[in-house]
Amino acid sequence: MIKVWGRKNSSNVQKVMWAIGELGLAYERLDIGGPFGGNKESSYLAMNPNGLIPTIQDGDLVMWESNAIVRYLSTAYGTGRLVPADAKAAATCNQWMDWQLSVVAPSITPAFLGLVRTPAAQRDNAAIAASQARTIEAMSMLEARLGASRHVAGETFSMADIPLGIMAYRYWQLVPQHPAHPNLRRWYDGIQARNAFAEHVSSIPMT
Repeated sequence: MIKVWGRKNSSNVQKVMWAIGELGLAYERLDIGGPFGGNKESSYLAMNPNGLIPTIQDGDLVMWESNAIVRYLSTAYGTGRLVPADAKAAATCNQWMDWQLSVVAPSITPAFLGLVRTPAAQRDNAAIAASQARTIEAMSMLEARLGASRHVAGETFSMADIPLGIMAYRYWQLVPQHPAHPNLRRWYDGIQARNAFAEHVSSIPMT
């Protein structure tokens, strides 16, 4: 059984839980981080020196960093399902997963912190607007990509769709004034219909 440390409303924990759900793996999840605390205690830091979430244990393997965990689970339990067997297709998955970390997440994070974590009277509206504009630029790149393939890394659902599906979930809520994005909307409608996404992402309030 896979053990997961992390609160369920963390976007990074949701990546891992969604992958677990897609693969039908047995798991135990422990609330830690945010209002639950515990992630700076010595016992946790011994597993994850960053003191961030999530961390997983699978047998004698302990891992942290959400996208790396999704890659591991997809490779260990989902080759041919979440990770393509073809090396070039797998590399395309990795490319878009890295792009989520390097471009999309930094773009949308200020809007998330400003609109969700900050009281209205204390918000930096200029910073929020700038974040929203950067996120539109990023998601417009994904819109173009999804005009060329049904899913992020090709014609079938893969591990690449997981981190970007979570970013899209937040995008629709945090950037209400956005272009139509017909390709993104078509793809996201399919994402929404997946049971694991509904259980581990869209049914959980964004806080």
